[in-house]
Amino acid sequence: MQLPVRNLLGEEVGTIELDDAVFGVPVRVDILHRVVRWQLAKRRRGTASTRTRSEVARTKKKWYRQKGTGRARHGSRNAPIFVGGGVAHGPKPRDWSHDLPKKVRRLGLKCALSDRLREGKLLVLDEARLEEPRTRMLVERLRRLGVEDALFVTEAAPERNFYLAARNIPRIQILPQIGANVYDILRHEHLVLTTAAAKRLEERLR
Repeated sequence: MQLPVRNLLGEEVGTIELDDAVFGVPVRVDILHRVVRWQLAKRRRGTASTRTRSEVARTKKKWYRQKGTGRARHGSRNAPIFVGGGVAHGPKPRDWSHDLPKKVRRLGLKCALSDRLREGKLLVLDEARLEEPRTRMLVERLRRLGVEDALFVTEAAPERNFYLAARNIPRIQILPQIGANVYDILRHEHLVLTTAAAKRLEERLR
């Protein structure tokens, strides 16, 4: 499939042929769902923790005598039913990550790329480069491209001036192509690839 290649001024400067094996696969929502769940699970720290009745700092002495008070029988103030007692079935530190086959991960990335192309939300730039690190300049050029909420994917680390100008703009994110992932692609309205990044993604996923 052919797409026009634009520069940051919004001008068409050429075309690029995108491989249907990467950018033209059927979009499977179930695969996207599995990959996003896998990504977010790996991102969780798993450090949430509560204290059980054996860990709270309260007296171990029997609270009041067994008989004669007219009240229920209790032997400890550490029980979860009392204020200041331990927590029953609360969270403990754990690893939330789970395995996902590499083929599924690759297919998920292909589906995300294909979805953005199918919806007309995929743009290709000749390069992501600015003459000077001016946020106002970049905002004006993004307006010409019709982009407000976008993920920019570059071949390697982003060019310094472009990165400095973009980091102050809400809803604009920049990643090298090796870091392109399903979650970040789906959470932005537009996907903007440089020509070099598009070719590297094809080499990775073909």
